[in-house]
Amino acid sequence: MKQSIISGLSTKELYERLEEEKKQLVKLKLHHVVSSIENPNKIKEYRKTVARLKTEIRARELAEINAVK
Repeated sequence: MKQSIISGLSTKELYERLEEEKKQLVKLKLHHVVSSIENPNKIKEYRKTVARLKTEIRARELAEINAVK
């Protein structure tokens, strides 16, 4: 998922998407342990997407805090 798409989401959508991506990442990791998956690079992609989502959420939290001050 590209950063431009992530920044266009609302905060609520970000949290929902984060939970969904985390679940998918856990599933992929489990499948990879049990039997090798076709494209192991998908694990890396999901990890990066989760990190991007967390970064955007944190940036919005910090922007809220700075706006209050």
